[in-house]
Amino acid sequence: MTERTGSMPGDEADFIEFAVSRQQSLYGLAFLLSGSREGAQDLTQTALARLFRYWRRASRAEDLDAYARTVLLRVFFAEKKRARRERAAHMLLDPPPPPDLPDLRLTVAAALDRLPPRTRAVVVLRYWADLSVEDTAAALGCSTGTVKTLSSRSRDRLRELLPDDLWKEHRHAG
Repeated sequence: MTERTGSMPGDEADFIEFAVSRQQSLYGLAFLLSGSREGAQDLTQTALARLFRYWRRASRAEDLDAYARTVLLRVFFAEKKRARRERAAHMLLDPPPPPDLPDLRLTVAAALDRLPPRTRAVVVLRYWADLSVEDTAAALGCSTGTVKTLSSRSRDRLRELLPDDLWKEHRHAG
C-alpha cells in the first residue's frame, strides 16, 4: 500500500466533517438512482471514497455539494455501464417488474428502475433533489435542452409504467 504524500491531518478532518454532514443526502439520491438499499450503500461509499481520494481538488470546488453529486452520478453511470456489459457478456435478460406492489414507494421505485440511467438521474435530480433545469444540466454535464427533453420523456414513460389511478392521483402532488 502506498502512503499518500503531502497529506495533511486538516485535510482528512475536513473530509470527515463533510462526509458525515452529507452522507444521508447522498444516500437518499443514491437510493433513488440504484433502487435498493445495498446499491445505495455501495454508490454512496464509492462516491465518498473517490471524494476522499481527490479531496484536495474537490475541497476547492466552488460548490462542494454539486461536486459530490457529480461524483455520485459518475459512479452510478459507470456501474450501470459495467452491469450492461456484464449482462450482455452472460446474455442475461432483465427480470420482469415485480407484480402488484401495494406500497407507492415500491411502485415508483420499480418504475424508476425501468428508466435508462441518464433519464433516471434527471428524474431524481429534478423531482427528488429539487434541482433547477440549469443545476441538473450542470450536474450531468449536458445542455438545459437535454434536461428538458429527458424530463418530458421520463414523464411520458412513467405514465406508461405507473397504474392510471396512481398517476392521476399523484401527478400533481408536489
